[in-house]
Amino acid sequence: MFSSVRPGWVLVTGAASGIGRATALAFADAGANLVLTDINAAALQEVFAEVQGRGSDCVARPADVSSDREMRELAAWVRAEISAPALDVLVNNAGIGYLGSFLDTPPEAWQRVLQVNLLGVVNGCRAFLPDMIRAGGKRRIVNVASLAGLVAAPNISAYAATKHAVVGLSESLSLELRLKGAQVGITTVCPGIINTQIAKVRANVATTIDDAQYERLTEYYTRQGANPEVVADAIVRAVRSGRELVLVGPFAKPLYYLRCFSRRLAQRLVLQDARSAGYV
Repeated sequence: MFSSVRPGWVLVTGAASGIGRATALAFADAGANLVLTDINAAALQEVFAEVQGRGSDCVARPADVSSDREMRELAAWVRAEISAPALDVLVNNAGIGYLGSFLDTPPEAWQRVLQVNLLGVVNGCRAFLPDMIRAGGKRRIVNVASLAGLVAAPNISAYAATKHAVVGLSESLSLELRLKGAQVGITTVCPGIINTQIAKVRANVATTIDDAQYERLTEYYTRQGANPEVVADAIVRAVRSGRELVLVGPFAKPLYYLRCFSRRLAQRLVLQDARSAGYV
């Protein structure tokens, strides 16, 4: 597995911005070699140059994580490009959001959120896990979920559903790998409020959300959200330590433990915060 002594190969999806970009740079600073992918080819090239500028070996190729075919093609390309039998770390990070009530979330929005947030993780694991198992040794898959995958909020039903699914997928897959005696571990990352563009893309907001509410929400993320570097540093530490669940960023730990103690109290706090944030 990746260590400070032997740099490994780390693949990051959604590497062109936000948590993905910060994670790529954090692993580069820690001495790892990087495979970068994102659907945004131009932005991906910029991050590729940044990683190379920090002295890491790096390869990059655009891919849509929601496409099983593209991810299998990416895996075949990676086999030919890197000087290793398999990845040491796979970071399934790519994701999108959607803001709107359940009845205001159209079928096409559900499909896209499911395809990227859930099937993106499925496709990434299916494409790279077999080689990671065959290569042997300690390796790790990092699935970036969300605090919304543990404690849901109103008006993000599609997003919360996919992130709950990622949490469940990660736990089930982890148990399967233990039964097989594989040395591939699973880390599930559940960030709280992080100041990225995921909640600020107007196209991913229901038409019933007016401009004033949208502006209030984006201001809330700017004001309350942690920098994505906070998540990136936590991911690097979790890979080194083998941690299975990472709670990072504002509200993540308090809400998780509060919900374990009292679901009703947690929901009351979520509703209160949702009103101030602009979710409702």
